[in-house]
Amino acid sequence: MAEGGRYSTLAETNRVSTRLIAAVRGRILDRFGTVVAGNRSNWRAMLTAEQTGDVNATLDNFSRLVPLADHERARIERELRRHRRFVPIVVRDFLSWEDMARIEVNAPDLPGISVDVGATREYPYGATLAHVVGYVAPPNEDDVAEDPMLALPGLRVGRAGLEKFHDKILRGKAGTEELEVNAVGRVIRELDHQEGTPGIEVGLAIDAGLQQAVEGFLGDESASAVAMDCRNGEVLAMATNPSFDPSLFNSGVSQAQWEEWTSNRRAPLINKAAAGLYSPGSTFKPVVAMAALESGLLDPKEKINCPGYYDLGDTRFHCWRLHGHGPLDLRGALKNSCDVYFYEVARRLGIDRIAAMANRFGVGVDLGIELPAARKGLMPTREWQQKRGKPWNPGDTVVHGIGQGFTLITPLALATVVSRIATGRAVRPHLTRTLDATLQKGVHPEDWPLLGVSERNLQVVREGMWQVVNDPEGTARIARLDIPGVTLAGKTGSTQVRRVSREQREHGFKSENLPWEYRPHALFMCFAPYDAPRYAVAVVVEHGNGGATAAAPIARDIMTVALTRDPVNRREAPKVADASAGKPLYDQPPAPSERSGPGGGGGAR
Repeated sequence: MAEGGRYSTLAETNRVSTRLIAAVRGRILDRFGTVVAGNRSNWRAMLTAEQTGDVNATLDNFSRLVPLADHERARIERELRRHRRFVPIVVRDFLSWEDMARIEVNAPDLPGISVDVGATREYPYGATLAHVVGYVAPPNEDDVAEDPMLALPGLRVGRAGLEKFHDKILRGKAGTEELEVNAVGRVIRELDHQEGTPGIEVGLAIDAGLQQAVEGFLGDESASAVAMDCRNGEVLAMATNPSFDPSLFNSGVSQAQWEEWTSNRRAPLINKAAAGLYSPGSTFKPVVAMAALESGLLDPKEKINCPGYYDLGDTRFHCWRLHGHGPLDLRGALKNSCDVYFYEVARRLGIDRIAAMANRFGVGVDLGIELPAARKGLMPTREWQQKRGKPWNPGDTVVHGIGQGFTLITPLALATVVSRIATGRAVRPHLTRTLDATLQKGVHPEDWPLLGVSERNLQVVREGMWQVVNDPEGTARIARLDIPGVTLAGKTGSTQVRRVSREQREHGFKSENLPWEYRPHALFMCFAPYDAPRYAVAVVVEHGNGGATAAAPIARDIMTVALTRDPVNRREAPKVADASAGKPLYDQPPAPSERSGPGGGGGAR
């Protein structure tokens, strides 16, 4: 007889309405448990069509209390056509207290309208982590057809970044509630309530504090940077500038905002770190060096003369240094970033040997990163060119020796290349560290297979990269660390986006005098500490001119914070300011770098 009252209720004019309840979306946390994608409650007005005799009249009355714009009314009408009449739809989200009170007071004139508490996605770090975390948006008809639960009010679908990659496990499972309603559909009381199962909580390798530091160092540049644990591939920071506010997609992006984003030539919606494609320039030279050493076609002590140009047939290829470097061995060629040296090495190798080694180091292959929009870049071969219906010319091989030509790489792949050079293992980058507290996804250094190349040859390349930064004649002297007993090894690069003629070179051409969009891109990759590699950093500054002057100082500053903050060896985040206050989350950052000055910069390579 315990259920007697309930059945008595059903026997009268009242009835029971059963509804599904949207599950709370799983949170996304950084490596220290800091929330980077969470949920907050908000009031919303719902409409259940079967509980009102005249939907349009109800909406007209509602609009007199809480005005509805034309596009809102059109959206409501679309959803009414899409869903069954017993499925509630959202009329207005994010109600103020005053709006809610007006609706409740006028409830008799609003049959079918109810006010409930929903959850909305929030991103405490806003634009700082937008490209990594991604964003959610209302589901479309295809989404609902695939999963009917998405018709529930307030549910959102991951549209980009990790929100999209982990979307299904973040959604959770719906709950149910039984409501007693009267003859006109007004809710009398709740009879039963079963909460849904919240979505899985995703833990990232990202250190939100380091991420903020990286964003700060990029400043106003159109640029991207990646910092990772070079031993196990955990991506600690992945920044792209400019960025966007991901929360805008939750409530709907205005046409004006969309046009502003899409017309911006610096492309704020693109994750440049994982999807931006650039010629690697001279950062590719260590890979070419490894191909030559492994093939036995180059003795590291052999000297090749650089007079400032390289003739192949009737074509002359120039070195970045107008009058050349003179005779150089491999370490010296890396230190000075000599183009002529690597023109000759590439000619000896041929493109297919270069491509095979490049693939081994992570160029032009799928790295498996958990970002749906990530791109693998391009490493051309003779076969690739033949499929395009064109012959492969000797000159094509020569320019690929210095990272120009058809080769394209992402900053993420560049960080992978330098990680593999540093460790000798086939490290792959990843962003996800844990799925809930129980499903560990941690990777240990020894989990990655060896690259299968000579450690002796790797050490020669590392020594050349050490000289790039620490030798008085190195091209990136400005990148030396100001940390006692710790040194950094790296490689500069700059890539042309338009051809420079011989006449321009001979008349003192300077790329910094060009319009911004015609200037070369600036690149730098590095690892540290040199004698026990732990962190790898890659930076690309679009149209920054020189890798040494634009990208290397940023990479140095990122590496300094990574080493002093040392997130891979911390169990708890350093005490930091509140992100919502807009204050830096890193411990005391170094003073802003001088981008040029006495002793800084070296060559533009």
